[in-house]
Amino acid sequence: MIQEAMNEIKRGVAEIIDVERIEKLLKDYFENGKNYYVKAGFDPTAPDLHFGHTVLLQKMAVLQKCGAIVQFLIGDFTGMIGDPTGKNETRKKLDKETVLKNAESYKEQVFKVLDPTKTEVMFNSLWLEELGASGIIELTTTFNVARMLEREDFEKRYKSQAPISISEFLYPLLQGYDSVAMKCDIEMGGTDQKFNLLMGRQLQRTYNVGKEQAVVMMPLLEGLDGVNKMSKSLGNYIGVTDEPSDMFGKVLSISDDLMWRYYELLSALSLEAIATCKDDVATGKVHPKVAKENLALELVTRYHNVDLANAAKEEFNNVHKKNELPTDIKEFSCDGPIWIAKALVDCKISPSTSQSRRDIKQGAVKINQEKVSDEQLQLEQGEYILQVGKRKFAKLKVI
Repeated sequence: MIQEAMNEIKRGVAEIIDVERIEKLLKDYFENGKNYYVKAGFDPTAPDLHFGHTVLLQKMAVLQKCGAIVQFLIGDFTGMIGDPTGKNETRKKLDKETVLKNAESYKEQVFKVLDPTKTEVMFNSLWLEELGASGIIELTTTFNVARMLEREDFEKRYKSQAPISISEFLYPLLQGYDSVAMKCDIEMGGTDQKFNLLMGRQLQRTYNVGKEQAVVMMPLLEGLDGVNKMSKSLGNYIGVTDEPSDMFGKVLSISDDLMWRYYELLSALSLEAIATCKDDVATGKVHPKVAKENLALELVTRYHNVDLANAAKEEFNNVHKKNELPTDIKEFSCDGPIWIAKALVDCKISPSTSQSRRDIKQGAVKINQEKVSDEQLQLEQGEYILQVGKRKFAKLKVI
C-alpha cells in the first residue's frame, strides 16, 4: 500500500528531496493512523487560479487521500512584498485590501480540488506580524548576502545592475519562516521555487523545530502556446473560473503533443489508462480530437458539472463544425462611428488595438461571420457580431 501511494505521489513530479521522510510519514499513517502536514503557499496577487496552479492542488489532493492535512497558506503578509521568483525587476506591492479580496477568491476556488475537511486555510500575517522588527532582524542573520545572490534571478539582476530591493531578499526568508511557524512535514511548490523551498528546510533546522520538511516540486505547466509557462500576463492560461464553453474551447486548442502533458498533470485517469489512450491515438484507433474532447469534458465537469460540460461540447461543435454562432454572446453598445480595432478592445475580445490590428492582418477577425481585412474600418450605426479567432465573440450595437 505504501509503495502504491508513493507511485501516485511521484506521478508527474519534477523532483523530491528526502523521499525517505515521505515514506516514513506514509508508514506512520497506514500503520498507526497518524496524520502529517503538507504546506503549499499561494501569494494572492491575482483573484483567480488557473490550471497551472491546479497541478500543485491535485498533488495535494492525492496526499490528502494518503493521510495528509493540507496547510493551504495564503501569503497575505508576503503578498504585499511580492515573490521575486523569475522576475527581472522589482514587483509592485499590493495593498492589504486587494490581497485580502484575492485571498477570499482563492478560498472559494481551491475546494473544487481539495477536501475541505482535510484542509487548514492559514494566513502568514498571523505569525509574521507578531515576529516584529527584532524577530525579522534575527531572521536576517541566518543567511548571508553571498548565498542570496546565488539565486538565479537575483544573480542576473545583480550582474545587469537592475535594482533589487532589500524586501525581496526578505521574501525567501519569510517564506522559510512560514515552515518554522507551521511545523510542516512536507512543502510543495513549482520547480522555480526550489531556493525558497530549501530555505524552509534550513530554517526548521536553525530554529530547532525538531523536523526538516521534505520537498516536493511539480513541473511548471506550459500554457496554450506550448512554450511559455501558463500565465495570465501572457494570456496563455485556462482559468479555474472560466465559463464552461471557454474552458472547453481552450483545451481543444492545445496541440496534440501538449495534450499528453495535460493528461499527465491534470487528468484523474491512471497512468495506465493514459498510456492506453496514447497508444490508441498513435495507431489510429482513436482520433486525437476525440482524446482531447474527453480531456476537456473531464476538466469542465470537475470545475463546473457534467451537464455544462456536455453543453459546452455541443456548442463547440455547433460553432466550429456547423459554423453557427454561440448561444450566449455578451452584448455591448457605443456611440459611433467607432474604429474596428477599438471596438474589439471595448468589447473585451482583444487586449489592445495593436493586437487587434495584428489579428486583422492574420485574418482572425470577422464581422457577421465575414473576414475583415481593412485595419482602419469604421463601424457606422448598426448591430454587429464581432469575432476574434474561433472562441471570442461579442455583439456590438453602434448608436
